Amino acid sequence: MPEIDETDRRILGALDEDPRMPTALIAQKLGLARGTVQARLERMRTSGMLRLHSARVTPAALGRPVGASVQVELDQHQIGKAVAALAEIPEVLECFAPAGSTDLLLRVVARDPDDLYRVSEEIRLCPGITRTSTSLFLREVISYRVTGLLRGAEGPGRSARRR
Repeated sequence: MPEIDETDRRILGALDEDPRMPTALIAQKLGLARGTVQARLERMRTSGMLRLHSARVTPAALGRPVGASVQVELDQHQIGKAVAALAEIPEVLECFAPAGSTDLLLRVVARDPDDLYRVSEEIRLCPGITRTSTSLFLREVISYRVTGLLRGAEGPGRSARRR
C-alpha cells in the first residue's frame, strides 16, 4: 500500500467528514485543483486504500441487527475451500486470519438469535471447518473509525495521550 502524504491525509479527512462529498467540493474546500483530487482518489481506490461504499450501510438497516464474532478452526489442507464457501454466505461481513490458536475470525450478522444459530450452522458445515465458537455482540461501543489516525501525523506508536 502506498504511503500517504499531507495532501492525501487532508483529502481523506474531508471524505471521513462527509463520505458523499463530490470531488469538486473537496478540491474547493482544500484549495486544490480538481484534477489533483480526482487523480489522488483514483490512486487510493486502485491501491485498496479506500473501503467500498457499501461499508457505510449498517447491517441493522438491512434487517440484520444481531452481530457476532465466530472463531473458526479448520483443516489447514482445505483453507481455500473453506474461505470460498464462507465468501458465499451473505451474513459473513468480514473474515480475518489472526495469529494464535484461531484459524479464522469472522464478523457475522443475523436477524435474531435463531437466525444467528442458522448462520453459525451454515458456517460450521462449510468444507474444511472442524469447529466454531460464536460470541454475540451485545452492543457497539466504538464504531469503525479512522478519524484519529488521519489527525495523528506524529507517526506510528505515538499519540497525544501518551505524551
